[in-house]
Amino acid sequence: MVVRLRLVRNTKDYIIANRKIGLGFSVGAIIAVWTWSMAIVMSAASAFSWGLSGLLWFTVPNGIAIIVLAPLALRLRKIVPNGYTIPDYISSRFGSPFAGAIATVIMLIALLFSILINLKGTVLVTSAVFGLDQVAVLAVVLVLVTAYSYLGGLWTSTITGTINTLLILVPLAVVVLFALHGAGGPEGIFADLQQANPVNLSIFSAEAAAAFGLTLSLGLLGASISDQSFWQKAWAVKPRHLSRAFIWGGALFYPIPIIAGMLGLVGLAAGVTLAEIGGDAASIGPYVLVRLGLPALLVALYVFVVLNCSYSTIDGAFAAISSLVSVNVLMPLFPKLRARTLFTLTKLSIVFFGIAAGIIVLSGWDFVSLVLLAQSLNASILVPLLLAITWKRTTGAGFSWGVILAVVVGLSVRSVYGELAGILTITGVSAVVPIALGLLRPAAFDFDEFSRRAAESRHIEARVGDLA
Repeated sequence: MVVRLRLVRNTKDYIIANRKIGLGFSVGAIIAVWTWSMAIVMSAASAFSWGLSGLLWFTVPNGIAIIVLAPLALRLRKIVPNGYTIPDYISSRFGSPFAGAIATVIMLIALLFSILINLKGTVLVTSAVFGLDQVAVLAVVLVLVTAYSYLGGLWTSTITGTINTLLILVPLAVVVLFALHGAGGPEGIFADLQQANPVNLSIFSAEAAAAFGLTLSLGLLGASISDQSFWQKAWAVKPRHLSRAFIWGGALFYPIPIIAGMLGLVGLAAGVTLAEIGGDAASIGPYVLVRLGLPALLVALYVFVVLNCSYSTIDGAFAAISSLVSVNVLMPLFPKLRARTLFTLTKLSIVFFGIAAGIIVLSGWDFVSLVLLAQSLNASILVPLLLAITWKRTTGAGFSWGVILAVVVGLSVRSVYGELAGILTITGVSAVVPIALGLLRPAAFDFDEFSRRAAESRHIEARVGDLA
């Protein structure tokens, strides 16, 4: 409520924090948004399945996917210093509302999927550990996160995200320290890993790379670069902090999956089998804690960490959705919409997407299918977006048809030949189409002239400003 009264006076404050976010809050918020509940359970699962190689392939690409945003964010902020959303840049860059609409749809669906995945994870964990009713858990989580996201938009997401980063890292470290102590200490664990199979301690396992490492790396790059949650922060951070925010955000993210992954190594060293944990490697973290006989308080603390990961990702997605709906849906469709009405509808978009997410989760959509489909959508826009930011010959048709054909062809291939073939096809088609059409372009795009015109434009600024 304090944020709402003091920091959020209009739509601009709500969706871009008036471009006043400092280094500390930006780093904390970036880490929190990137730390999905999957980052906790899957880092342990990767270590359990492939030893140190699995942990390496899960951890390293995660941080790189954020760090690589630093030069891209600097370039885009230079081209469009007063930008708001990626679809708005795409629409203006190509002079194509259709290309902007394609980007808007892909990004909104991807953000909705991130909410669904984290809601689903929250419901599954709490119901499995505490035996709580799934509908009740879903209702409480949605009301809680939607309420505080509704009140402050990006400001609330940034502040709570920074707090959540601490509430993820510190309790997780405490839980894992007790687990390591209960398992005989790090030296004993690594000795058992070596004795069981020396490959467990190798960090260059080709099997781990082929099984999930390469696909994961492409998926993570697509997830970060195509996520409006990060671009929203790129335009909201004070310019002098921009590159450091993403570099430090990516670097300081690393301790979280490394610490969480230790539980997977503990299980692997103890000789736990997949059959013992129901055939799902993602269950290894809670299983190890229970097997070691750790106090119920520590098990609850682990669940608390997973829930905080979900909360921070969901409120970050809500903030990004509000910016997309405001700038790329409401403004184009209703050009005469009053500032106060725009502000109200922007906030209500969070409620609408929250309700939609709750309904879809209750429908019972398979968790794995959600993750794979979200990964495919993110991959479809990765290369076209990179080209739109960096390559002068990229065209609106190349961007639009690159994304559309990548989704249509790639998902068809995935349904027949599997995930790896599908993601490679999506990436390949989304690269070939815009490059081929770009090479046919007779003249190169003038980024400098576009930047000058963008700096002078005050169209959006005027509509999201004061409510008077």
